[in-house]
Amino acid sequence: MLLDNHGRIINYLRLAVTDRCNLRCFYCMPPEGIAWRPKAELMTYEEMLRICSLLVNMGIEKIRITGGEPFVRKDIMQFLTALSQLNGLQQINITTNGVLTAPLIPELKKIGIRSVNLSIDTLDRNRFLAITHRDELPNVLATLGQLLHHDIVVKLNAVVMDGKNIEDIIPLVELTKNLPVSVRFIEEMPFNGEGNHYTNLLWDHIRILNTIQEKYPTIQKIADPPFSTAYNYQIPGHKGTVGIIAAYTRSFCGTCNRIRITPQGVLKTCLYDNGVLNVKDLMRAGDSDVDLQNTLLGAMNKRAKDGFEAEKNRIGHEALHESMATIGG
Repeated sequence: MLLDNHGRIINYLRLAVTDRCNLRCFYCMPPEGIAWRPKAELMTYEEMLRICSLLVNMGIEKIRITGGEPFVRKDIMQFLTALSQLNGLQQINITTNGVLTAPLIPELKKIGIRSVNLSIDTLDRNRFLAITHRDELPNVLATLGQLLHHDIVVKLNAVVMDGKNIEDIIPLVELTKNLPVSVRFIEEMPFNGEGNHYTNLLWDHIRILNTIQEKYPTIQKIADPPFSTAYNYQIPGHKGTVGIIAAYTRSFCGTCNRIRITPQGVLKTCLYDNGVLNVKDLMRAGDSDVDLQNTLLGAMNKRAKDGFEAEKNRIGHEALHESMATIGG
């Protein structure tokens, strides 16, 4: 069992396999995109497999593959197949925007992918274009259909943005009436390559819930799974559920069980830090598995208490302005 200095279990790795993406979402990066990292600066698949194997041996049980958009990276299916064969790894999940995913779903099912988070901030094609700067909603909806057809657990992630998709909150909730999906609303964070879009958070988890309750006053709180980042609810008679993630408010830090590794190999023990070490550089410098394990354990023993402490302690006191594509979803 892997523990941090606050006694929290760490059993979940979010691994970003690329910083590249085929969308330009308002909350993730500027419309012109960001400067992509050269290939040599990214971890190779072999390096990813090595660090994943080491972390699984240390206690990581679940790995989520993120990006950027993971399916824009060449040969990703070969990597996922190899990852699925790691002894001791109990679960591989994927976060995707769904643009390229639909044709791959039968193969994902075959290698044991049981759960996929699909990013979809609106069901309106024009608003989708305005938010993402790409007219790809039909492909995303096709991915949703294929995931459900193959009985893969689906969580729909929607970032709530003032002036962008507020009118989509209720239509997205209505998906839970007939579909066995979890629709999850996420507070917008300042990881967009520019910094905060607003002087303060206009749509926090409380306001989101109040908006849903106005339409569905019978909505009920249900039990949250262990380590859940979402407050979970269900409307009586609906097949699916609703979740609200207080990502900016950071009210779930006390049970956080996750670490992140960026495409460049930077270990983040908190979303709000700016990296505590670079595992890719250590591997390329010749560190042994024992060396890497000891370094990783040292990082876990210096983990911030919460996102506010991590933000305060950012190296060089840099402001929060990275793109989520460079962090890992």
